[in-house]
Amino acid sequence: MKKGNWWDRGRDRKRYHRRTEWQRDNSGHRTQEQRIDSGLAGPSHRIQAHTADTIGASSRSTASAPDLPGFYFDPEKNRYFRLLPGHNNCNPLTREGLQRKEQEGQRVRLLEEDEKHRKKPPRAGLNSAMLLQKRHLGLLPESSYCRLIHELKVSGMRRHKLEVQSSDASSANTDNFRLIVADSACERVFTVNDVEHGGCKYGIMNFRGCSKGSLSVEMCDNLYFTNRKVNSICWASVTHSDSHVLLCLVGIAETPGCVSLLPASLFSNSYPDQPGMLCSFKISTAWSCAWCLNPQADKNFSTGLSRRVIVTDAVTGRRQTYGISSDVLAQQFALRAPVLYNGCRSGEIFSIDLRQRARRGTSWKGCRLYQESAITSVRILQDENYLLAADMLGKIKLWDLRVTRAVQQYEGHHNEHTYLPLHVNEPEGLLLAVGQDCYTRLWSLGDRRLLRTVPSPHPAGKDSIPSVVFSSQLGGRRGLPGLLMAVRHDLYYFPYNCDYQDGSLLSASSGGS
Repeated sequence: MKKGNWWDRGRDRKRYHRRTEWQRDNSGHRTQEQRIDSGLAGPSHRIQAHTADTIGASSRSTASAPDLPGFYFDPEKNRYFRLLPGHNNCNPLTREGLQRKEQEGQRVRLLEEDEKHRKKPPRAGLNSAMLLQKRHLGLLPESSYCRLIHELKVSGMRRHKLEVQSSDASSANTDNFRLIVADSACERVFTVNDVEHGGCKYGIMNFRGCSKGSLSVEMCDNLYFTNRKVNSICWASVTHSDSHVLLCLVGIAETPGCVSLLPASLFSNSYPDQPGMLCSFKISTAWSCAWCLNPQADKNFSTGLSRRVIVTDAVTGRRQTYGISSDVLAQQFALRAPVLYNGCRSGEIFSIDLRQRARRGTSWKGCRLYQESAITSVRILQDENYLLAADMLGKIKLWDLRVTRAVQQYEGHHNEHTYLPLHVNEPEGLLLAVGQDCYTRLWSLGDRRLLRTVPSPHPAGKDSIPSVVFSSQLGGRRGLPGLLMAVRHDLYYFPYNCDYQDGSLLSASSGGS
């Protein structure tokens, strides 16, 4: 038994040895034939084969390249590079630098796509001819038709740079825009600019829609400078609609903070000797402010501070203070009732009814909502049963105040630690927000669809976050629809009209003809 097993094993070894030699000989012949065939195929055939192999290898390596600590894989060069410390001045290769490079490349690609005349519609098969036909057949209600037309126009907006006119033509604007806030009629825009030596300057720009379809901008001559930082601004109706501007100024060093109520006529190029009521309230370090338009709390405004809310009568100076446990970063008054909604750093949203007297503790708080991070903006819809809130995790939620529950969430917004406001345009059915990544996003307010992502004309940075205004009547009742964007020291206009020409081109063409 043992002998037979040994003999069988010996025969198997001989057979395996012969099979291996035959395979080695045949493999050599196949290799030689392949060399002959490749030589007869010519150089172009070899180049194509090499290119295909390279592309396949690079795609496979990109997909299968694992992350190695301290190294970065470059898919173009198909190799790893060592990540260097950020303080190395000799072309440092850091993860942050690589991310910025990738983000900048994506921004440039989106800018190139935005320059195209034909853009993809926000919804499949959506075009103006189809909407008009459905409207004539009675298949589309008037409100839905207007909303879808706005969505179609928004998707086709293109960027145009605006030249700001001024009586002093030699003083070009070289200071970066920080905030722009339009009045209720979108005829005037209050601007805050950072200045080089610290502090800021603020003034008013007047917009006017021309009969030939262009938008003109004129900057007021009376600019005011301050060495304090402007935290928040809003328009105030003291003597008439949007007659004043409310500013929250943060104190520095020995200069205390305050809340100033300035008449808008103070900034006019031909302001009267008595421009109107000018007040300054000793309220330090206010994070937010809001003006009440309800007649039951006429000429009252609120300020959100650290761990308290102050409601002040602008005429008598009478105050009501509400103590809380967090900083109030966002505020807005309802219109139908004197109810103030507040968004806190803790993520809490609560309401205060000014008709009720202040009570001890927090029993005076009305509706209470909670999000996961600090609230940066709150907006009440016209129905006043719904509230929009954005936080520092980039979450934008629509809350139903009757059931205190979030009913919708708008995806795509980016924020980590910046105060970024929301812009709601209910007649057009649009929601706008500028992210910390410097992209301006537009959503459909009704079904939360992301309609458009507008890249910034300048590279992303902390001092390059755009400030925007959107309206269907920029410049007043006869104004033009579109998006106004202020970034760095430039002002841009995104009109609905694809054939838009600015005023200077129109005047030059008319003068030449």
